[in-house]
Formats: sequence, structure tokens, C-alpha cells
Amino acid sequence: MSVLVVADPRVVDHDTGAGHPESPARYAAAIGGIEAAGLSEAVEFVLPVACDPAAIVAVHERAMVAAVAAACRDGRALDADTPVVPRSWDAAMLAAGAGLTAVERLRSGDHDGAFCVVRPPGHHATRASAMGFCLFNNIAITARALADSGERVMIADVDAHHGNGTQDIFEDDPAVLFVSWHQWPLYPGTGWLTDIGGPAALGRTINLPMPPGATGDRYRRAFDEVVAPAMAEFSPTWLLISAGYDAHRADPLTSLGLTSGDYADVIADLVAFVGAARTVCFLEGGYDLDAVSASTGSTISVLAGDLVHPEPPTGGGPGDAIVDSIIEFHRREGVLAPR
Repeated sequence: MSVLVVADPRVVDHDTGAGHPESPARYAAAIGGIEAAGLSEAVEFVLPVACDPAAIVAVHERAMVAAVAAACRDGRALDADTPVVPRSWDAAMLAAGAGLTAVERLRSGDHDGAFCVVRPPGHHATRASAMGFCLFNNIAITARALADSGERVMIADVDAHHGNGTQDIFEDDPAVLFVSWHQWPLYPGTGWLTDIGGPAALGRTINLPMPPGATGDRYRRAFDEVVAPAMAEFSPTWLLISAGYDAHRADPLTSLGLTSGDYADVIADLVAFVGAARTVCFLEGGYDLDAVSASTGSTISVLAGDLVHPEPPTGGGPGDAIVDSIIEFHRREGVLAPR
């Protein structure tokens, strides 16, 4: 079987302007990473189907959707970081529908996982606001549809910026387990380790705020000691990954220490719990084009069952003290069993 790559070149029509880090060139970088990793024969490309508006309003307020539509029509920026042009609307609808397209195809049993090469990204979009380069929350739209069909959905966010929008949408939903590794402090200033979910979903939110310079071994320790027990207890039937590659050490906007090899290892640990055939990855951030290319290739190699390390994994950076604090807090709150 092959890995499904859901991609449409029309997403480059979302023109963010000269010098903007979320540039159309990121699409070509991600696609190029597949060939660079030697995976061209292991993938099948499919075009996304534009999202049904009903799926968008299942996670976003109608007034917010109308505001995004008006801004795109007028070519008016949604905030200081999020410029749009008229064609941004079509790109956003394709991005919002990509995960749903992937799920429909994966349910046929003919593919080993899916990677959605989408832009604009989505994980900062809250119920009520587009923000931080994001128009609609692509991963949340897919998670909502899966949860509404009776699935237990895990969202793993490995972007260097906290997925505040995803947490906002699901923090009181017991059908969704949300886990975020992210740099702290950093935009958008959310993602406290003390956020563990709302009253109906205690323990269903796990934030892993990592210090600048954190390396892959610290990410993997957080997985082993915090995330893996939560996954074992929750027993997800689908895994959705916010594949943001700005935790790479080359990224110009962040200060973490990962490589594409670290992304491969962390994602492999996640996928091992659920299986590639029920895993969908979504391109989120990542603003060094070479890092995006290498990390996309390494991620798809995990889904293909042929692990590729374009760069060696890293170790020795800071982060152990934060992981200790997370473990201590989760045990105190009763969401992580005592030793």
C-alpha cells in the first residue's frame, strides 16, 4: 500500500506577500521533500475536496466564518500576521477539506496513512477568530467529524507554537485527546503545563512547554513518561498530527533544537500506538524551506514504514526540568498514575 498525499497546487494562490514567512514556497518545499527522501514510489497524490461549509461551522462560529469570507473578498488582512487576498478563500476551503478527503480514502483500507500538504495552516484558529497565519482550523475540522462519528481522536501538535485554537475548540471534549509540544515562551503565549482540560475532559489536554534549545531526547522523554500513558488510557482510534516543522533548529522564527531525524522518531512513537492507516498529518508551521523539505520526507517515511533520518537525532539540550514539573503536576492532579 502507499501513503496518501493530499495536495493541490492552488494553495499557492494564498499570497501572503513579499517577506512573509508563511510563503507559497513552503508548498513546493514540502512536495520536494518526498522525492528527496526517495519516497516518490511510496506515495499516491490526490486532490482535496473543498470543505463543506457545514463542517467548518461545526468548529467555528458563523460570524467568524463570515468575517474571513469578507476579508478575503476585500483583500484585507485578518490581523497583523495574517494577510489574505481573494484567492485565499479557495485555498482555505481546500485546506479545510483535505483531512476529510484523507479520512474518506483511508477508511477504504487502501493506504498507509496520509499527509495533507495544506496552506494556510490552521492550528491557531479558535472558535471565534482567525489568527497567526491561520484562517480555519484544518485539523479540528477533521477531528470534529471523526469524533461525531464515534471515534476517539488524538491530536498531537509538534509545531513550535502552541496550538491555541485546537485547544480552545476541544479542551472540554472527552472524545479528543490534545497533546502539544511547543516552545515556551513564544507566540501566542498559551499552552501552560497546568492546562489539563475542562471539567468534562480532565486529562484530555496535555501541554509540554519546552525551553529554547530543547533537543529530541527531551521530546522523547516527554513522550515516554507523559504522553504514552495518556494514549494507553485513552486508546485513540485515529491520530491526527499538526506537523509544524518550526521546532527545527534552522527555523528563523523559533529557538528549539530539533532536526528532521527527531521529527521522524517522535512521530514514529506516536504512530506506533494507532497505526499508520489511521494517521493523518497536516502541514502547519515551518519557515526554513530546507527544514520543511527534510522533515516532510522524514514524516512520510514513518507512514510508509521505511524510516528515513535525513539528519541525526539530537540530544543533550535543556528540558528535563520541565518534563519533571509536568510529571509532578499531572500526578498531583490525578491524571498520571503514581510510580
